[in-house]
Amino acid sequence: MSAAGEFIDDSLQREASWYRADEMRRRLGGELQFYGASVGAIRGTVRDALRRHAGLTHDDVTALSSELWSVPVYERRLAAVVLLQSRVELLTNSDLTRIEGFVREAGVQALVDPLAVDVIGPLMEGLDAQGRARADVVLDRWAWQPDVWLRRAALMAPLRALRAGGGDWDRFARHARTILAEATDTGTDGSAAGEAIRVVLDEVAKVRPELRLG
Repeated sequence: MSAAGEFIDDSLQREASWYRADEMRRRLGGELQFYGASVGAIRGTVRDALRRHAGLTHDDVTALSSELWSVPVYERRLAAVVLLQSRVELLTNSDLTRIEGFVREAGVQALVDPLAVDVIGPLMEGLDAQGRARADVVLDRWAWQPDVWLRRAALMAPLRALRAGGGDWDRFARHARTILAEATDTGTDGSAAGEAIRVVLDEVAKVRPELRLG
């Protein structure tokens, strides 16, 4: 384990709480393990790690994120998300391959949503035109995948930009209409993706009520 990874894991385990771990296990479900560290402790730990290990390069950050993610402990995986969020300016469209693996393995909304909203969305907004075009192709593919978590990530990714007055509303609306129509036609369980559509619509309606799926 790298020095930064060991520092983060040790710090999270020192913040462990068995009663919080039990509560999180009941609330989040899935097949993850839990230390019982709070979200505030996770964010603080990553912040401390970045101060201790200043100057991490793109490759350092992505390798550390994979190292943290490799053990199916919720707090480690959320720390990987916070790490990527904290250094999102270093990420490129090619990193979506690694992030796709994280989304597929996440298994819980509490990891998928921050990956989408706090990492994938800002990553895409920071790309140049060529990189954005390539990233759009990737998210288009996610939206048509049978994996409901990839679909949810594709839908949630533009939320920040849409709320801020930007984003590609037409692309979101196209994805949303297709997913909703497929769920109606096939009777498949699209609850996670369907809920993502509702979340985006509700949030965007607060600031841009003129945007509608119809």
